[in-house]
Amino acid sequence: MKRIVTVVLAATLCASAAHATSTDAGQTVAIALPVAAGGVALLHDWDWQGVEQLTLDTGLTVGTAFALKQFVREQRPDGSDFHSFPSDTAALAFAPAQFLWDRYGWQYGVPAYLAAGYVGYERVHSGQHHWWDVAASAGMSFAYSKLITTRYRRRFYADVYASNGGGFVKFGYAF
Repeated sequence: MKRIVTVVLAATLCASAAHATSTDAGQTVAIALPVAAGGVALLHDWDWQGVEQLTLDTGLTVGTAFALKQFVREQRPDGSDFHSFPSDTAALAFAPAQFLWDRYGWQYGVPAYLAAGYVGYERVHSGQHHWWDVAASAGMSFAYSKLITTRYRRRFYADVYASNGGGFVKFGYAF
């Protein structure tokens, strides 16, 4: 499972690097991260609760970033408009990265955070955002994920026990 996540994220980064501009590549990675995180959740024993938490976490993070853009007038570094703070593209990338870390552990979170870090770097490097715009989006995603995401628990399980007196098979379902 861990290899699948790494391969999906690496393929996303490689495919994105083939785009003409780094802005396009960063946006592609930002869009691919929630899709990849949803795929990870489904590959985890059809973890629909995880998909629900990912959707709520990402929706609140991106929605908050978009709402703040309407009220906070901060000019972009390239001077194009006054919707710099916070970065909704970075919010879209960091929300699934934090979700993967909180739900399935650091083994899933680290590759996702590397991809989200690339998106943040690209937003700053292209002049679309200041570093604090990206940091604010990452902070929002951290906070929402801590409030919404629960640790993954396997719902179905089976154990086999053997002793001198016999053998036992135990099946269980966690609610």
